[in-house]
Amino acid sequence: MKEFMLAGVSSGVGKTTVTLGILKGLANMGYQVQPYKVGPDYIDTAYHSRITKRASRNLDSFMIPDREALAWSYYKWHQDADVAVVEGVMGLFDGLGTDKDCASSADIAKKLGIPVILIIDGKATSTSAAAMVHGFSTFDSDLTIAGVIINRVASKNHYELIKGAIERYTDVEVLGYFPKNTEVELPSRHLGLIPDVEMENLEKTFDVLGGLAQEHIDLERLLKKVEKSEQAVHSPFQVKNYAPLRLAYAMDDAFHFYYEDNLDFLTDLGITLIPFSPLKDKELPVADAYYFGGGFPEIYAEELMNNSSFRASVLHTHQKGRPIYAECGGLMYLGTSLEIDDKSYDMVGIFDGTSVMTSRLKCFGYCEATTVIDSLFGPKGTKVRGHEFHHSVFETEEATVLDLEKSRDGEVVAKWEGGYQKGRTFASYLHVHFYQKEELLHHWLEYICEARNDESV
Repeated sequence: MKEFMLAGVSSGVGKTTVTLGILKGLANMGYQVQPYKVGPDYIDTAYHSRITKRASRNLDSFMIPDREALAWSYYKWHQDADVAVVEGVMGLFDGLGTDKDCASSADIAKKLGIPVILIIDGKATSTSAAAMVHGFSTFDSDLTIAGVIINRVASKNHYELIKGAIERYTDVEVLGYFPKNTEVELPSRHLGLIPDVEMENLEKTFDVLGGLAQEHIDLERLLKKVEKSEQAVHSPFQVKNYAPLRLAYAMDDAFHFYYEDNLDFLTDLGITLIPFSPLKDKELPVADAYYFGGGFPEIYAEELMNNSSFRASVLHTHQKGRPIYAECGGLMYLGTSLEIDDKSYDMVGIFDGTSVMTSRLKCFGYCEATTVIDSLFGPKGTKVRGHEFHHSVFETEEATVLDLEKSRDGEVVAKWEGGYQKGRTFASYLHVHFYQKEELLHHWLEYICEARNDESV
């Protein structure tokens, strides 16, 4: 098995651009490539999936603290692939707080035994790049740095100068480079890429990136350096069948932020998943429960408002007592209205409140929630790990049902309240990965079964 992580020395070195180029280059060479992303990002994984035609997976040691569950989230998906390629997050040792082994790319690489290919920015540097590589390669002796790729190189001569310095002063091999090319720079929003569903001519961009990778990086040499023996890993989760339970989930340009592992976990438990579109469908499909994931409802606010028949069907479903679960963008949709630049758009109205777009991120990052009432997650006092990332606030008088806090280096640095429950509808800004604690998912599914039984009585 061939596997490696592409990790940057910092954010902004062009890690995603290089990753997409290598994914496309390997696919062009006929390899079956299984992509992964360190951390909770939804957008990079969508780009990976477009190129490889395989669903990219998130590897996250904060959201999935159990080592066996984390290993399963990785090894399960590349048993039939030729190469596993993991894109890191931020800089190699950047994570939660100052601990280099807390939710960092390095932490994932060590726990899963993945060799690292380090990406550095070659712009405006030469021999100093060797000092950078030397520092990264010696900082943690438990980490394997198998090679270096240099991004934003001005010319072939510039590359040879940097390569010569790195290989003179370190034991790390330089495997190639990406030339500076403004034509393939991907636009960003909210500290990340714009979702692929909003982009045009992506295939052309991918073709260019793949060509650059094949021309300037010794991909065959890279693969030889990251060959590993196969590992046998088994699922740590319970086998239970919830068939014939049906769960419908929002999936369109406005709502598409779901962890692939969450959806697959549901199908592994016998759940039938039914996609629907709040943008295009006239009403909700028939199902036992509904799941509104995150996304960018603010980009499609007018279209969501104008689809009044669908909004009415969601409200009616809530009033009938069918369970509804919503995360982030889903919460924004289930409120009374969405306000953007002082213009208001009608939403579903289950929760009496307005989502107001803000210029800055709110409650950004990993956090832990504690339920203050019995809920779909479990009894009062249940703890849930998650991630918040939103440019809005929900202004409401509705009672909150979650106490949330963010910790760094063992100290609580922020506390707030959030999450709302009305009837059998639960919504919050929290994005949750079900692998963290399977009891959370089982409790939610039992909750749905109870509601189904109550309705049939």
